Amino acid sequence: MFKRKLVLEDGSVFSGEGFGSQREISGEVVFNTSMTGYQEILTDPSYYGQIVSFTYPLIGNYGINREDFEAVAPFINGLIVKEYCKHPSNFRSDEAIDSFLKIHDIPGIAGIDTRKLTKHIRKAGTLRGYIADESLENGEVLRKLHAIKECHNQVKLSSTTRPYIVPGRGHRVVLIDFGMKHNILRELTKRNCHVTVVPYSYSAENIIRLKPDGIILSNGPGDPKDVPEAIEMIRKILPCIPLLGICLGHQLLALACGADTEKMKFGHRGGNHPVKDLKTGNVFLTSQNHGYAVNKRSLDHTNLVLTQIDLNDHSVEGIQHKLYPAFSVQYHPESSPGPEDANYIFDVFLEEVHKHVLRQGDTIYA
Repeated sequence: MFKRKLVLEDGSVFSGEGFGSQREISGEVVFNTSMTGYQEILTDPSYYGQIVSFTYPLIGNYGINREDFEAVAPFINGLIVKEYCKHPSNFRSDEAIDSFLKIHDIPGIAGIDTRKLTKHIRKAGTLRGYIADESLENGEVLRKLHAIKECHNQVKLSSTTRPYIVPGRGHRVVLIDFGMKHNILRELTKRNCHVTVVPYSYSAENIIRLKPDGIILSNGPGDPKDVPEAIEMIRKILPCIPLLGICLGHQLLALACGADTEKMKFGHRGGNHPVKDLKTGNVFLTSQNHGYAVNKRSLDHTNLVLTQIDLNDHSVEGIQHKLYPAFSVQYHPESSPGPEDANYIFDVFLEEVHKHVLRQGDTIYA
């Protein structure tokens, strides 16, 4: 191992032992509170360009295998852990996390007090950071960090570049890829859906031409206001076809309906966030990964109804359109490896799709 450090933009320094790649890297430093699922987190496109810190102290103990990936490759810029496991013990493991990070040129730091780092971020708010060798002077690291401009095209860099089909014998669903997790596809194929995945920049006219029974706006990285073309596309398809938004897709639906979004102090990332359904009163645990949220007050003068809230900070977790069969959730109902409390969201969506198909049939044969 080799000595490395994380320098935050406020001048704070956390030193530890390096693993994975030895290159220098910058990114927004975020923390995840999940106790399992580090493979899914490492390969979640919503983390595009970020340096991820785990509050759970041991990472890598069950190794790495591609069956659990949420994308074909990792999207994170760096990894921070208290301790990483050099020799995983799991019959499904293909390799250790150290070699995985080396292959993808991602630097990691172990031996960091990640709970202390988490408390610092919670107090200070979102911070960018820089991973560098211990020998580099802190002032030089800060100069490098401040010279790097923030990225605003994460969706473009993580979305598919061309449409493709995952065949099924059920309802036809168009899945708009803003940087989607593959488990959304798995949940739809479990339900026999015929899925067409299209790029984030696909036009409303091309989507309607596919004659979908329903549309899903996927999760993805970054600020939803960085993809205005998607907002305009949603406005056009909204009156026509049942729609479900997930995470970034939830925020884009809100913007398309006249609401607003805002940057959160430090975001929600983990598999243990309690959400309350305001209609039923039910509370369930959810998996979340987002740094932006829908502004609750901005819903007042729209056709959107608040349906679910986060019990930790009362932020917006679910909305529903008053006139059209469109709704969205901020969390991940496709959560893998869990919790699966909110998995029913896909069934609710497909019920709306089924009603729409029946209505279309009534129109055809009238």
